[in-house]
Amino acid sequence: MNLESRIFNISSDNDFENLALETFQFQYHHVNVYQEFCDLLKANPSNVKTINDIPFLPIQFFKSHQVLTKKSTYKTIFTSSGTTGSITSKHYVSDLAIYYKSFSKAFELFFESPENTTILALLPNYLEQKGSSLVYMVDALIQQSKNSNSGFYLNDISSLIKKLEYLEKTNQKIILLGVSYALLDLIETKQFQLKNTIIMETGGMKGRRKEMVKEELHEKLKKGFGVASIYSEYGMTELLSQAYSKGNGIFNCPPWMKILTRDPEDAQTLVFNKTGGINVIDLANINSCSFIATQDLGKVQEDGSFEVLGRFDDSDIRGCNLMVL
Repeated sequence: MNLESRIFNISSDNDFENLALETFQFQYHHVNVYQEFCDLLKANPSNVKTINDIPFLPIQFFKSHQVLTKKSTYKTIFTSSGTTGSITSKHYVSDLAIYYKSFSKAFELFFESPENTTILALLPNYLEQKGSSLVYMVDALIQQSKNSNSGFYLNDISSLIKKLEYLEKTNQKIILLGVSYALLDLIETKQFQLKNTIIMETGGMKGRRKEMVKEELHEKLKKGFGVASIYSEYGMTELLSQAYSKGNGIFNCPPWMKILTRDPEDAQTLVFNKTGGINVIDLANINSCSFIATQDLGKVQEDGSFEVLGRFDDSDIRGCNLMVL
């Protein structure tokens, strides 16, 4: 089987490492900007023997370069939300079928089939922009749900309240996926006591509200929705996979995704069992770059689960500006 067909059939850590090393070799030879970055670090297929040897491309490169395999033609461009006037990331995607398979299989892994769920999406800022990978994913999951009650809500809070109340009364299984500030807006309009609804937050305040630590956000949301826990989705424009948390801020990855952490003071050194910069291995991102150094801070547990603890300030990023092409 080729690399693409093996991504979603990983059954062991050994499988993952072997496939990650093959993916590194493929992307070293076929993604120009990644090869140049690796060459600056003197890393290449002859001396990269384990996952810990693989260089992680700083995520900022998606703002300045087309990170795509040679001779590939992109089918779409996913863009980050960004603030007004900021430079956004661009993810050139050559095979949307891989993304579709990645988010569909991950959703089934964590939440069963979308066909058994009513999916409500409160993502106003993402809907207002073009090229959101999150909107693409949620729209596809809504279509898969084959439920006329599933759908997006922009700013019509009153309709969403009525829909939630109706679905709760009819004992349907519901997932309400919302950007953090919009979920807070919703519970300021009405307080709930939900029995059959999973509340899943993603994104952040997007400049609409003051940022708050996750614990405070989740406590407010739990109280406002009357639920025992708040779920979360961890993904980004530059990836083709998502991790999910079912509460307590602990995320788990699908088998084709893995989180490592790097020393905040030295981007080329990995750290274990302590807070560091989050490096993502996303094997679904086969035609772009599967090895990305994010601007998030986190901590990985021994079982591979992880916490997201914050973000680097621009002034705190060390070692990521290793190369300006």
